[in-house]
Formats: sequence, structure tokens, C-alpha cells
Amino acid sequence: MNHLFREHLRRLRNHPDVTVPDDSVFELPEKVIQFGTGAFLRGLADYFVDKANREGIFNGRIVVVKSTDEGDLKAFDRQDNLYTLAMKGVHNGKLIEETIISSSISRVLSAKNQWSLVLDCARNPAIKIVFSNTTELGIQLVQDDIYQWPPISFPGKLLAFLYARFTAFAGSPDHGLVIVPTELISDNGKKLESIVLELAHRNGLEGSFIDWLEQNNSFCNSLVDRIVPGRPDVQIKKQIEEELGYIDDLMIISEHYRMWAIEGDERVKEILSFSQVDSGVIIEPDIELYRELKLRLLNGAHTLGSGLAYLCGFTTVVEAMENATFAAYLSNLIQGEISLAIPYPVSEERAQKFSKMVLDRFLNPYIEHKWINITHNYSAKINSRVIPAFLQFHKEFGTTPEYMTFGFAVYIFFMKSVRKDGDHFYGLANGSYYLIQDQRAAYFHQKWQITSLPEMAHLILKDPFIWGSDLTKLGVSEENVVQYLESLENVGASQTLADFLSKVEYVKI
Repeated sequence: MNHLFREHLRRLRNHPDVTVPDDSVFELPEKVIQFGTGAFLRGLADYFVDKANREGIFNGRIVVVKSTDEGDLKAFDRQDNLYTLAMKGVHNGKLIEETIISSSISRVLSAKNQWSLVLDCARNPAIKIVFSNTTELGIQLVQDDIYQWPPISFPGKLLAFLYARFTAFAGSPDHGLVIVPTELISDNGKKLESIVLELAHRNGLEGSFIDWLEQNNSFCNSLVDRIVPGRPDVQIKKQIEEELGYIDDLMIISEHYRMWAIEGDERVKEILSFSQVDSGVIIEPDIELYRELKLRLLNGAHTLGSGLAYLCGFTTVVEAMENATFAAYLSNLIQGEISLAIPYPVSEERAQKFSKMVLDRFLNPYIEHKWINITHNYSAKINSRVIPAFLQFHKEFGTTPEYMTFGFAVYIFFMKSVRKDGDHFYGLANGSYYLIQDQRAAYFHQKWQITSLPEMAHLILKDPFIWGSDLTKLGVSEENVVQYLESLENVGASQTLADFLSKVEYVKI
């Protein structure tokens, strides 16, 4: 078999199992400059552009800038910048699969070796959008020289690009850009803007440019949510390649679910016209609601379920969700407690709809999400994702959320270390040791040395050093926590979970 390239598209035009682009897409102008070649951008932002192009809406392609020295561009060149995206997931409880050949990328340029070509793109009036995903470390202020070839940092490269555009169009207000970073930090757009402005001052750029930068460019906060593991496993890749008749070294896999919430006004919405073709793209003046829904319902449920699932002997999320008892716990935790306790104005209908999408994602058999990885930084996650929802539930209903309390007790038990090796602490579950990767590991190791379990729980729950306040005064039932800890100690996680569910109301899913 040959590698995927443009000539394959005609042969596959009527294939029932793959969506291919029309030849006309290769004539579309370049409208986006993208910093980052990784699977995540290709599986989310570039997917939306490709879909819009197929529906005749956006009608533009993406120039990708490769900022790192790792890897090369040969695969993109060999495959005419085409790649296969295999989307696999669960929607409304049913398995769903979709495979497309994406033609969203027109060129891939090396910042190191082709910086002049990157700057040439700044002089293209059709380019009006910047995407980026340079990891969280990419949006940081470092001393940088925009005249270096190329600048060292991503903000430095972006500033050089913007300055080249300002110069090319004589500071025209109509040629500002919409800049949408996807790095996983809060207020990513505003943070990037502040760094770019600071670098502009440090580089001694003229006041007229700085005014243009602030007034005519939109740095948009954005929130991304799609699992894109990258290359599929060998078996799935081989199956797709044999079915479609080509080799694809750029093939990626993603879940079916996707969300990209972008903070912007009507101008932003008009320029990002690809948002019209998919409800997964949300452009609103304030996206905090979507951040809260994701943080509480998806991340919070992951956090509260992680230690429990691992102690019960489940390795992956989907494996645990195939167990009726665990699935009942997580479903009722999400729909009966967390969704009712979002510390942000949200309708019950919207919260429940988001809850069902979260449960669909947990049931996805194609994504191998390991529970032990979710337990990393357990304490910080409990503090940021769970405690606010717990307090909100208690405030709203004047009672203790039972499922959250149970999950909180399991967290304390998971943090029990039985072996210390240097600075590393290990717990024991199902006959095997596990590394407790948490900054509070030493703290919990010391607390678990207390012989009286009720006294230990009392000290932990009341410790403002960990929680910022006394949790026993904020609705956490010390009695219930102790009861669950004693059961976990005596009969194990699986039996404790079964006993818990037998005493509270729940609905089997």
C-alpha cells in the first residue's frame, strides 16, 4: 500500500465508511495560522474548520507552524498534508463511529528553518485567525527578541508575526487578528495578551503598534474539551488502513464528543464562521458557565470516582462503568448531587444534559483512561473540583451530599500509605502497591500513624491547613466519614460500596 495522498480521494469518494473532501478544497485561500502540529489541534480546531469547508461555510485552510525541533515535516509533505481522523465514542448510550480524511491543513512550516515564510503569512490579508496549542508552558513570559530568527518563545513568535502584519498593512484597523489559544490554563487568551504586550514594551515597539495591538486584535479565552489520544493503537490503525487502502502516518483517533467554548463578541463570531456548522463550538461573551460544568461534572466526577474505582480493582474508566454497582454510584453522584450543586447560575435542564454527555464519555470503550493516572494530585483536585460543589450542595439543600461524602472518605483511605521509600509513599490495593503521587502524601502518611481512626478523621476534617477551613462546620459529616473508613478498612472497597448503595436511594443505569 502507498501512503495517503491526494490521488486517493477520488477512489474513496463513494466509500460508505469514510468522509473525503472535494477537490475544490485545495483551491481555498489560507485563513488561519496555527502554532502547533500536535494531535489535539488536528483533532479539535482543525476538525471544525474541515467540517465547515465541506459544508461551504468557512472556505479557508490552515497554515501550521511547527515550533519545536522534535520530529520532521516529511509525513505532512508525503501525504499532501492530509490525515485520517477516526472518531469513536458513545452518544445517547449508543456506540458511534465516524472516519474522515481531513484536508484542513494547506502547509506545515518549520519556525526554525522557514521563519521568513511564516512572516510572509502575516502579509496575507485573508489570514485573520491564530490558533495555538503549545502546552501550558508555552504561555509564559521569557525575555525574547522579536528580531531573532525566529524568536525563542511562542509569545515572542506571535508578537513578531503581529508586528509584521501591523507593518504590512500600515496599522489598518481592519487587519487585526482573532487569536484563540487552546492551552489548558484559565484565562488563556488574556494571559497571552498580557505577555505579548509586555514583550512589545520590552522590545521598544512604537506606541502606535501597541495601540493597534490592544484595540484591533481579539485575544479570546477558550475552553477545550475533547480527548484526543493521538495515534490509534496498532490494531485499529491497521484495520482502518486495510479498509481504506492506504498507509497514514498522521492518523489520529479521538472521542466523538467535542466542545470548544470561545469568549468573543459578534466580530469574533463572524470571523470564526466555522462555528455555524457544529454545536460543539460555542462563542459567547462569557464562557465561565462551561468551565464550571466541565470542572464539576466531568473533572469532579473523575476525581471522586478515581480512588474508589482503583481500590475496587478497576484499571480503566470504561471497565468500571461496565460494572453495574460502580456505574450506579457514579451516575447518581453526577445526576443527583454534582449537577444540582454547580456554584454558578445554570438551569437544571442544561446541567442534566451535560451530565448525560459526561456519562456517555465515561462509557466510551475506545478511550483507555486509567484511574491511577486520574488520582495524581488527588488532594489538589479534591480541593478545587469537589469541595466547592460540596459546600454549594449543603448551602442549597441544608443537608449533606451522601455520594460526595462517600467519595471523600474513599479519598482519605486511598491516601493511606503502607510503605515509604525515600520521598515516595505507597498504598496497597488488591495485593499490589501503588505510588501515591500527591503533594500531601507525607501529611497523610503521618496522620495514618494515629491509632484511633475517629481521631485521625477528626484531625483531617478540621485542618484549615489542607482545606482552608474546618470542614465539619461546613456540612461534612464526620460520623459518616468515620463509618465509611472503618468499612473500607474491614471489608474492602467493593463491599463498602455495595453496602453504601443498599442504604441510599439510587437508580440503576
